Amino acid sequence: MDRLPSGAHRVRVYAGSDPVTGKRHDLTELVPAGPKAAAEAEKVRTRLLGQVDERRNPRTRATLNQLLDRYIDVLDVDESTRTTYVGYISNRIRPTLGELQVGRLDGEVLDSFYAELRRCRDRCTGRRRGTDHRTAREHQCDERCRPHVCRPLAPSTVRQIHWILSGALERAVRWRWISVSPAAWAEPPAPLPPKPQPPSAEDAARILTEAWKDPEWGAFLWLAMTVGARRGELCALRRRHVDLDAAVLTIEISVSGRRSATRQKDTKTHQMRRVALAAESVEILREQIARQDDRIRQLGLRTARDPFLFSLDPDCGTPLLPDSVSQRFDRLAARLDIDTSLHKLRHYNATELIAAGVDVRTVAGRLGHGGGGATTLRVYAAWVSEADRRAAGAVSSRLPRRPPPGMR
Repeated sequence: MDRLPSGAHRVRVYAGSDPVTGKRHDLTELVPAGPKAAAEAEKVRTRLLGQVDERRNPRTRATLNQLLDRYIDVLDVDESTRTTYVGYISNRIRPTLGELQVGRLDGEVLDSFYAELRRCRDRCTGRRRGTDHRTAREHQCDERCRPHVCRPLAPSTVRQIHWILSGALERAVRWRWISVSPAAWAEPPAPLPPKPQPPSAEDAARILTEAWKDPEWGAFLWLAMTVGARRGELCALRRRHVDLDAAVLTIEISVSGRRSATRQKDTKTHQMRRVALAAESVEILREQIARQDDRIRQLGLRTARDPFLFSLDPDCGTPLLPDSVSQRFDRLAARLDIDTSLHKLRHYNATELIAAGVDVRTVAGRLGHGGGGATTLRVYAAWVSEADRRAAGAVSSRLPRRPPPGMR
């Protein structure tokens, strides 16, 4: 314990070597000057010694930036997920919390951080009168540089940031950088109840009618509506995944990335699934393959070794890009003045199946949902209720009618 010229007491307790820097690591606390400063300093020393003895003290002065760097290095996730995490870390977490020591983070700090993001993603003070520039680089301002308007982050985005911090801090606990994770004391925004908004049957018919002007595009959207696969799964389909004789489609991989760096990966749930095809779907896919073969033959090319079912390449050697497919669909929907997206065709498939009386477990299997139907039930509860009402009416219609009031 050191007595400072101001009358305050500084307490230092040796806590081992810093696992990050390798230097001596001390727990330090300052007791303000006062008549009982010496007694308070003794209490602080006893408390800090107890933390060291029980291994409840932070073992490092490392900052959150250093923890996040180490966490990203050892994180085993898909490349697209890693890219998303790095973006949130660079743009949201580091500017505000990066320089804080990991051991000084607590639930209050994290809750304040989440509240700030929910108020303004740029973390302004609320009195800002600046300009939101279109780029951080030197430029000539034009109409795209506008007065600042606070834009909150969506609750789902804040929850993703919380999951990143929670994962990094849990690693810090396992590495014994800290004794407990402060993320457990923080409360991110609660998730909103799922509200799938599939296109109506009439809108789906209009979309398909327009898409059939290009037979290959029409075949792609037909499969999206009838199978309900994710866009990356549809883009990754190869001819070997289609058994036309058995009328079965196998979904086992997905596609992500851009044309310069397209990569294949597992499906979202890392599971292969086999989906039965209707007779009309089998005929459409048969025509799709024949159309590809005819084009390859006319161009005098050879079919790629493992051709894709949907491809812009003459030999069908590369897949469609998920982002390009979504953009093309958005343009189609805009022309028809329909407010929908490619992903909502998946909702359309699920709701149509449930409304038709297909059980939730079967719907979950076709969509590739995990949890034996729990996800399907949570997301599509409204349509399950509708199917339940239909079931109630079906039972009552098979029973004898009530006798007239005078005969009861």
